[in-house]
Amino acid sequence: MLQNLNISNYALIERSTIEFDEGMSVITGETGAGKSIMLGALGLLLGGRADVQVLQNKEQKCVVEATFDVSKYNLKSLFSEEDVDYDDQTIIRREILPTGKSRAFVNEQPVNVSFLKQLGNKLIDIHSQHQNLLLSDESFHLNIVDTVAQCDKELSAYQTVYSEYSALLSKEKSMVEDNDRMKRDLDYLQFQLKELQDLKLTEHEDVELEMEQEKLANAEDIKMQLSESVNILEGSEMSVIPALKQLTNNIAKIDRFLPKDTNAHQRIESARIDIEDLMHTFSQVCDSLDVDPQRLEYVDSRLNAIYSLEKKHRVENVDALIALRDELSRKVGLITNFDEQLEDLRKELSQVQSKLQSVADALSNKRLSVFDQIKQYVESHLHDMGMRNAVFTIGHARTDKYTSTGNDEIHFLFAANLGGTPTDISKVASGGEMSRVMLSIKSLLSRSKNLPTIIFDEIDTGVSGDVADKMGGIMTQMASNMQVIAITHLPQVAAKGNRHYQVYKQDTAETTISHIRSLSPEERVTEIAKMLSGSRISDAAIQNAKELLGA
Repeated sequence: MLQNLNISNYALIERSTIEFDEGMSVITGETGAGKSIMLGALGLLLGGRADVQVLQNKEQKCVVEATFDVSKYNLKSLFSEEDVDYDDQTIIRREILPTGKSRAFVNEQPVNVSFLKQLGNKLIDIHSQHQNLLLSDESFHLNIVDTVAQCDKELSAYQTVYSEYSALLSKEKSMVEDNDRMKRDLDYLQFQLKELQDLKLTEHEDVELEMEQEKLANAEDIKMQLSESVNILEGSEMSVIPALKQLTNNIAKIDRFLPKDTNAHQRIESARIDIEDLMHTFSQVCDSLDVDPQRLEYVDSRLNAIYSLEKKHRVENVDALIALRDELSRKVGLITNFDEQLEDLRKELSQVQSKLQSVADALSNKRLSVFDQIKQYVESHLHDMGMRNAVFTIGHARTDKYTSTGNDEIHFLFAANLGGTPTDISKVASGGEMSRVMLSIKSLLSRSKNLPTIIFDEIDTGVSGDVADKMGGIMTQMASNMQVIAITHLPQVAAKGNRHYQVYKQDTAETTISHIRSLSPEERVTEIAKMLSGSRISDAAIQNAKELLGA
C-alpha cells in the first residue's frame, strides 16, 4: 500500500509530504485547489509522461517520491527479472531536471519507465472521471470478466496456441503471396533455367576450354616448332643426338686419363639419354597434334555462349552460372510443387486450429461461469445506490475470428428503468449511472484482484444525498480489503474516511502555492460542514457534519 508521498517543485506544490494509512482516506478541497495535481505527481511514479512545464521553479528539479509496503503482493520475481533490489518497503522516485531530462529510481537503483509502468500496475489503480468512458470499451468488459473468473491459466494456454496459429497463418499468407509473384515470373524463370541447362555446364569448364582454344589456335605453329626441334636433335647434319653419341665414344677412350671426380663419360651419357627422351616426347606430341578448324570453331562457339550468359547474369565464371542454374531449378521446383507444400501447411494449420478451438472453449466456459456472479453483484450494488429497477447483464457471442484474447465477444448491457430492455451501457447510461456502475465493478474487482491501493478521483460525480452515502459505504467495504483513497466533493463520502486530508491554495507575493494537510477530528467537522453549507457555516451544518461523522 502507499505509505507516504513527497512532492517538491511540481506545478503549484512547492513542497509537500503526505502520510497515508490503511483503510479509506478522503481528500477534499475547493475546485482548483490542486487535488488533481497530487494525482499528476503520483502518475509520474507510475511511469507517466514527464514534462518540464510542471516545474514551478524552472531552475530547480522536480522530485516526486513515494514509499510502498509491498510485502504482501508477491513482487520479488518482478524485481528479480529487472535485476532491481527488492525491499518490503519499496521507494520509488522520479525526477524531472530543468533540462527536460527525466530519471527514475526504485530502491535507489536507476530504472527505465517501462519498469515503473509494470510495477505501478501492480500497486495502484487510479480511477479518474474519464475512466468511466472505459464502459464503452468492450476490451475493458472482457478484462473485467477475466479478472473475476481468474482466467490467467486458461488465457495463457490459449495464447500459447494462438501464437503458433498466428505464425502458421502468417506463413500461409506469405507462401501464397510469394507463389503468386513467382508464378508471374515462372515463364521467364523457366526460360533462364533452360538456357543454363541446355549448355550442360561442368565445373571449371571455361578454364579448360580457354586453354584448349589457345592450343588449337596455335596448333600449326606448335607442330612446326616441334618438327624443327626433332630435326635439330636427330635428323640434320648438325644433329645433337648423333653428336652426343660420338662424344660419348671419344671420352670413353680417354676417361681413365681424366681426373676421377670429373665423371665426364657418365655425365655426357646422361645428357644424351635425357635429350633423346625429350626428342621422343616432341615426336609424340607433334604426331598427336592435329590442326582441327572444326574443333576450334566448336570451342569458340561454346566459350562465346558461356561468356554471353556470364554477362547476362552478371557473374564471373562457369561455377557461378552452375550455382545460378541450381537456384533457378530450386525456385521453379518450389512453384511447381507449391500446391503440395501449401496442402501440407494447411493440414498443420487445421490441426493447430482444432487445438486452438479446444483451449478457446475452455477459456470461454471459464468466462461464462462468472456471468451470473457479476450480474448479481453489480445489480445488488446498483439497487443499494438508489437504482431499484436497474438491470445489468452481460451479452456474449462466439465468433469465427480468433484474437489474442479468444473468440468471445463480451459487452455489458444496462437498463435503468422498470421494463427497459438492456442495451449497450455506453448508449443508455447517464453520467451518474455510469459512476455507480463503475463503482460496483471496481468493488467487485477489489475482491478478485490482489491490488494494494485504489484511488477514486471524484467517481461520485453526478450523485448526491442518500446515493452518495451508499457509494461511500461501498468504498468503505472495499477498504476492508485494500487501501482506498477517495477525492470527493460530497460530504457523505468524505465522512466515511478513516483519515481526512484537505487541499487548499495560498497566495504569496510572487505565486500561488497548493498545500495538503491532514485534518484533526475538529477540523473534519468544520470541513464537512463547509461542504454542506458553503463558506458560511451554520449550526445546523455543524450538527449535520457531526451526525455524518458519527461524532
